[in-house]
This record gives sequence, C-alpha cells and structure tokens, in this order.
Amino acid sequence: MTRSRRFDLIAFDWDGTLFDSTALITRCIQASCRDLGLVVPSDADASYVIGLGLHDALKHAAPGLPPERYPELGRRFRHHYLAHQDDLVLFPGTLEMLQALKARNHWLAVATGKGRQGLDHALAHSQLGALFDATRTADETASKPHPKMLLELMAEFGVDPARTLMIGDTTHDLQLAVNAGAQRVG
Repeated sequence: MTRSRRFDLIAFDWDGTLFDSTALITRCIQASCRDLGLVVPSDADASYVIGLGLHDALKHAAPGLPPERYPELGRRFRHHYLAHQDDLVLFPGTLEMLQALKARNHWLAVATGKGRQGLDHALAHSQLGALFDATRTADETASKPHPKMLLELMAEFGVDPARTLMIGDTTHDLQLAVNAGAQRVG
C-alpha cells in the first residue's frame, strides 16, 4: 500500500487526549492520598502526573511517601479509578477523527501511561480497539518521557521518526516524542 501522507504512524496518548479523564484522575490521586493520611496534592500537582506510569506518578504526587508504600497508594488509586472509569467519555469529534485517519490509511497507535489491564478495559468499553493497529503501555515498556514505547511502535511498522506523529496533552507526551525523534502535537 502506498502511503503518500506526511505521517504514516500517528500515536495517541489516551487519558486527557482521547478521553476527558483529567478531572477523574486528579480526584482519584487526591482521594488516594487522603485515604493514607498523606498531604493531598493540589489540582495542579495531581494533574501534572497524568501521562506518567503509575509508579512515577505516585512518586511525584506523594513525595514524602516511602517507596515501600507505593504499592499501597497504587491500590487506593486503582480502587477509586475503577469505580468511575466507565463514566469517561471521548472528547467530541474524537471518534470521527479516528475513523477519518483510518480511512486515509494511517497506522494508528496508543502510547499511554496506563497499564495494560486498564487500557484493554478502556478499549473494550469504548469499542475503539478495532481502530488501533498497535498499543503500548507504561507497564510493558517504560514510563514517559522515556522513548521506548514510541520507538517500539515505529519499529513494529518500520516507520521513521520523521513520519511519526505523537499526539498528547501533557509535557510528558511531547517529551516522549522529542526523545524518540518523532514529530509532536499537544
């Protein structure tokens, strides 16, 4: 198949880029800290970590927490998030955009700080799985802004960085693209 587009591979972050999940994630981080009697981060501090892998996000959100307690904080976050994850909705126009890109023969991918289990659930619940040619999560590669997940996606399709576009909503997403040598839009 001939691909005469500027970008062959378009990789999307998930939370906050395709789905309007920023407020939910922020509230879940804050509730998790409150559950453990920790200082509750501000909205700005809690939302800053969106896009990072869970371990890195919780380390930043609760800087005084000893590392051996990260799993406990992670469990509290998952508890709060799982209770409301199915309430999330796509940003308006997202489905139509993805369908149009697919119709123009772009390879579509997800490069997310979510874990595999969470992304698989979200893909099934949203019924978007068939639109994506490949996905990578922080728990199976490396947390953003490390370039590994985007490098793996480019290698899977044999696409050069110059023909890869990363679309995200955080500095972590944009730095991921820079670190992989890919183009970016935020």
